[in-house]
Amino acid sequence: MCCKMCCKIDIYKIISIFIIIVLLLALIILSLNCSNMSEKSILTAVAENGDNTEVGNAIIKYSKNSIVEGNAISHEEGSSEFKINESGIYQISYQLFGINNSPENTFNFNAVILINGSPLNSTLNSSPALRDNVNNRMTLTSTVILSLNAGDIVQLGGLSLENIVYQDSRMDIVKIQ
Repeated sequence: MCCKMCCKIDIYKIISIFIIIVLLLALIILSLNCSNMSEKSILTAVAENGDNTEVGNAIIKYSKNSIVEGNAISHEEGSSEFKINESGIYQISYQLFGINNSPENTFNFNAVILINGSPLNSTLNSSPALRDNVNNRMTLTSTVILSLNAGDIVQLGGLSLENIVYQDSRMDIVKIQ
């Protein structure tokens, strides 16, 4: 009888120790996952009418930072440069609004993302060539995902052989990994 009682006590001890070990492992895994999670960084900048007065080819400047979360991306208001402060994977989205104020019958412009001053050809966004004087406004939008390094500078370039004015623009950069 005593032996059966000892066996029951030993089984309870083993089960209790097993539960404690499982809980400790779960806490260790949870703490490792939390320490590996990086803070989400988002930067949204807006260019308003009057920020970009160049005609034709231009590097777009942004006068207002409307959302800034985290430290992976920085931008000085009034500048065209978005500085990457942490290496990682980034989603970059933009809208670029162009107006052709001349009486020409053609309207066409393109946009490209520049990394460290060099156009990234895979991001070239071409608009259709419109051949009437009614459609003298157009918005280009694009989203790309890029692997960027700390110290990289991201810019948006407007490209056109015509008298395009880049009236408004918005740039959204999110560190996703």
